[in-house]
Amino acid sequence: MTGSVRETWGSRAGFLLAAVGSAIGLGNIWRFPGEAYESGGGAFLIPWMVAILTAGIPLLILEYTIGHRSRKSGPSAFRSMSKNAEGIGWWQVAVAILLATFYASILAWAVSYTFFSVTASWGDEPGAYFTEFLNVSGEVYQFGEFNWGIFGALAGVWVVSLVIMAGGVRKGVELANKVCIPLLVVLFGALVVRAVTLPGALDGLNTFFTPDWNALGDYQVWVAAYGQVFFSLSIGMGTMIAYASYLRKKSELTMTATTAGLANASFELLAGIGVFAALGFMAYNSGGPVIDEQNPIVGGGLAFVTFPTILNEMPGTELFGFLFFGSLVVAGVSSLISMLIVPLASFQDRFGWDRKKTVLVIGIPMALVSLAVYPTRNGPMILDAVDQAVTPYGLVMAGLASIIAAFASGKIGRLASDANRYSILKLGAWWYAFLGITAVVLVYILLFNLVPDQIDWYLNPKEGNTLSPDQVLITWSVGAASILFGLVMGVVMRNKPVPQTDEDLENAEEEASA
Repeated sequence: MTGSVRETWGSRAGFLLAAVGSAIGLGNIWRFPGEAYESGGGAFLIPWMVAILTAGIPLLILEYTIGHRSRKSGPSAFRSMSKNAEGIGWWQVAVAILLATFYASILAWAVSYTFFSVTASWGDEPGAYFTEFLNVSGEVYQFGEFNWGIFGALAGVWVVSLVIMAGGVRKGVELANKVCIPLLVVLFGALVVRAVTLPGALDGLNTFFTPDWNALGDYQVWVAAYGQVFFSLSIGMGTMIAYASYLRKKSELTMTATTAGLANASFELLAGIGVFAALGFMAYNSGGPVIDEQNPIVGGGLAFVTFPTILNEMPGTELFGFLFFGSLVVAGVSSLISMLIVPLASFQDRFGWDRKKTVLVIGIPMALVSLAVYPTRNGPMILDAVDQAVTPYGLVMAGLASIIAAFASGKIGRLASDANRYSILKLGAWWYAFLGITAVVLVYILLFNLVPDQIDWYLNPKEGNTLSPDQVLITWSVGAASILFGLVMGVVMRNKPVPQTDEDLENAEEEASA
């Protein structure tokens, strides 16, 4: 790779759209309203905003500075801070690979439902239709029987995504997001406008925006808020490090990170408005409450069961069904390519491969594994187990490790100095303090929220548990394997130098002269 020139974004707007596209995904459209629903509606919004300002934006800035200063993706970027930290980058590569392989499957469900919406195929019983659509077997380890409809949609998702990645940063990722993000705003915006004009929508919006001040004393509401912000901003899996590594040398970082964080928050609010307006309409028709504590609706249940139920009551079911599921697809594509850039850019930077070789050697095997595991009858159960290992544990622990590595390496001050050189919002004591607070919050979430839930699910299997004991074992195994991969790669690559570009050599000369 010596003598080569690193690719850059075509414009700051192109980078910003890619960063926003990474943050805005399927989870924003259903996870944020679901978390708000479970946490009492308006009671969730204040902790959520506090979490954005104290954790989300400071962590985005950290990842931007790590990627921009090193001009490399995850493993090479962490290595630039300390040889001992390279394993963190490889751990994030493992997290991103696991996340991308199952996320593509959920995206394939959304693709299928986009076609189903043309005729409202789910009929009068969306729940039964979704169950029949997935056709889940009763055994976690019962492999081999494929759902060919999902398989076909998933194959299409991978073809489109890998073609985008083969196009590189400007002609692939940047161009795709320039199409996806405006299209997403138009599609979902039209749906929200319709939702807020429905009878009962005002009751739903009152529930969403009116805080229950007593609920603010519930630590679980705060844990949910910080978890939502952390997961929605693509922090902890190396995406923003990779994206920032393609920025030009004299790029503004801090306000760009702030803009990306607030843009993501704005879309989440838009999603909350649309969903709660629709829930108000459903309550108006049924005569029940907007929030039914006995029947919480989150995750896939919201996207593929509750929303079709609501759509059945709306004039223009087919059109607004197409808008909703089309929005899921567009948001999902922008997020999936942000996951794929982590392993592809990491291997490209660390081994000196070109873009097409990386897609061939890394991207295609990822697609084949995804196609072999997730469109099967036991695929959704494997998905739930891997999701539990990756989304809460992988992202929380890898993000925590990033903060620790930045401080332990002694480079945190240099990162702040580099960011301040061309940035409007200057980093100072407030930034260090918020990173420290975030680290404490993440340790708390890990030790007192996530781990106890896993232990309880395994030791006390009972009706209503999110995961079965077999799924919990898969969760632990996958989580341990991703950490082991990071440790092994960190050791193997420790004495292997990173291939240098012309820009790397120029930067080294500048630092030496300084």
